[in-house]
Amino acid sequence: MVRLRPVLLAVILVLVLAAGTTRAEVAKPYSGMVIVATGKPFGGFVKALSSAIKSRGFNIVGVACATCAAKSQGVTIPGNRVFFFFKPAYAVRMLAASEAAGIEAPIRIYVTEAPDGSAVATYRLPSHVFGAYKVPALDTLGGELDVDVEAILAAATAGN
Repeated sequence: MVRLRPVLLAVILVLVLAAGTTRAEVAKPYSGMVIVATGKPFGGFVKALSSAIKSRGFNIVGVACATCAAKSQGVTIPGNRVFFFFKPAYAVRMLAASEAAGIEAPIRIYVTEAPDGSAVATYRLPSHVFGAYKVPALDTLGGELDVDVEAILAAATAGN
């Protein structure tokens, strides 16, 4: 039987506890990830983003709200939304080019609240997402979507 000295046992316990509370995180786990510090307050940016998506002719097919889910559990977390959106005409083109690429729609923009209360928007470049399929028609579509998403974020961040 191995006997550990109390000091050694205490050091091991501290290291184990510290390791359990450490959080390793990679800000951009995927290539093609874009992170935009908007400079706008979270709530205002969320409203502006919704308007910008619609004004560009996209349908918002869903909004996930982790903040809302946490609140229903009695937990308060910083602002957090995921916007899901796409255009029907793009969907038709995408599926004609590759049925397998259907998993990539809708486009997603993840909005989080920074410690200063401002919004941060994160998304994957559509050209990068669709480029993985190596289908020329999807490359074209991805490039068009890159322009759309950039315009949406520019409109939503305008007026800082």
